[in-house]
Amino acid sequence: METIQLKGIEIVYRQQMKELLFQSAELVLVSDYGSKLWYVDVNGVKDTELLQWFGQSEDIRIELYATATDGRTFNGTAYLHPNEPHLAAAIRGDGELRES
Repeated sequence: METIQLKGIEIVYRQQMKELLFQSAELVLVSDYGSKLWYVDVNGVKDTELLQWFGQSEDIRIELYATATDGRTFNGTAYLHPNEPHLAAAIRGDGELRES
């Protein structure tokens, strides 16, 4: 398991790109028995309207574009699961996470 601190996240949903402002976020890469899973835990999300929208929407699929604190960039398809009471979100990867 590898954990990477993120400094920036942009998401694409409903054909629009939006920067996700947060206090802290980490990308977790899990390699287990030949399979690779990934997810992002985001804390201190400043856009409460965005969390509320995802909390009420049936379409939570996004395209994720993330920048690590070390400068690496990642992108992939995921699902955004909001945690409105804690101003947080779990972004669960769906398929390959690409590094560029």
